[in-house]
Amino acid sequence: MSERIENAEILKLLPHRYPFLLIDAAEDYVPGTSITGIKAVTANEPFFPGHFPGNPVMPGVLMIEAMGQAGAVLMYKTLNATHADATVFFMGADKIKFRYPVRPGMILRLNVVVTAARHGVFKFRGEGFADGNKAVQAEFSAKAIEH
Repeated sequence: MSERIENAEILKLLPHRYPFLLIDAAEDYVPGTSITGIKAVTANEPFFPGHFPGNPVMPGVLMIEAMGQAGAVLMYKTLNATHADATVFFMGADKIKFRYPVRPGMILRLNVVVTAARHGVFKFRGEGFADGNKAVQAEFSAKAIEH
């Protein structure tokens, strides 16, 4: 059974806040297994005036960060924790590929799957899609450190 996670719950789970909170909701959450983060990319994103003037494109590094935030939501829920209990830290990313530009008005769907989990370290494989096209893919890892 999958579960949808609304913005209010994401704000309780993650320590990120605007302008660095990069997912609006999540769906298809399966504990310890997978999640889909959702980012509604709008024209008023703070990075668009500089990336690029007259040709707005979401920076690739922010697509990876959004993917990481989706993974962090999966971790917090799987571990039954929030940012008050532990901090999830990005550990690394590999095999990153950017394949399609993400522009204002698009919905970026970030499909994240757990490939391994042990001792608070989760390894993931993720793919992001916009307009039905694969925009980004990566393997990444994160660790939850209790306060």
